[in-house]
Amino acid sequence: MLVLGLTGSIGMGKSTAAAIFRRLGLPVHDADASVHALFRAGGTAVAPISRRFPEAVVNGAVDRERLGKIVFGDADALRDLEAIVHPLVRRERDRFLDLQRRARRRAAVLDVPLLFETGGEGICDYVFVVSAPAFLQRQRVLARPGMTAERLSSILGKQMPDREKRRRADYVLPTGLGRAVTIRAIKKALRQLGIRHA
Repeated sequence: MLVLGLTGSIGMGKSTAAAIFRRLGLPVHDADASVHALFRAGGTAVAPISRRFPEAVVNGAVDRERLGKIVFGDADALRDLEAIVHPLVRRERDRFLDLQRRARRRAAVLDVPLLFETGGEGICDYVFVVSAPAFLQRQRVLARPGMTAERLSSILGKQMPDREKRRRADYVLPTGLGRAVTIRAIKKALRQLGIRHA
């Protein structure tokens, strides 16, 4: 089974690309959705986070906004949080891949925002990077509720630059020219890889 990594900086259109892969019949593991599940009441990240960041847990669930304020600008706190969350997300990812292999899937997609930053590309056969012009990225992100220019700048500071991601990619998916262009690019790549799609 081919493991396809899907990544890209904030506001580059990764969610749109993931939805296209799903629509074409490929199973997609969403690392962000995995984190949401881990943070919900009963999620496996709640207990270790409540021990390290007790003020971030409300009614038995991790309050992402509170947690974000605690780790924002605090490198040690962020490192501690990543040491808790990353192994749990990896376990979910491995379970997903195992399930897809047992189902004899030809390919599966790992949707991971910080794929290169966390060394996740090592388990991928091919990496797809979504990319759009910087002005469009900024426009998209600043339109999100609660987003500020300062917060965007901080997020981008933790992410590998877009040009470096594009350099490392096996396939670059343009997301600034309309959905039809992105769909064509994905279909072309899947054809080249010999992956049949819906």
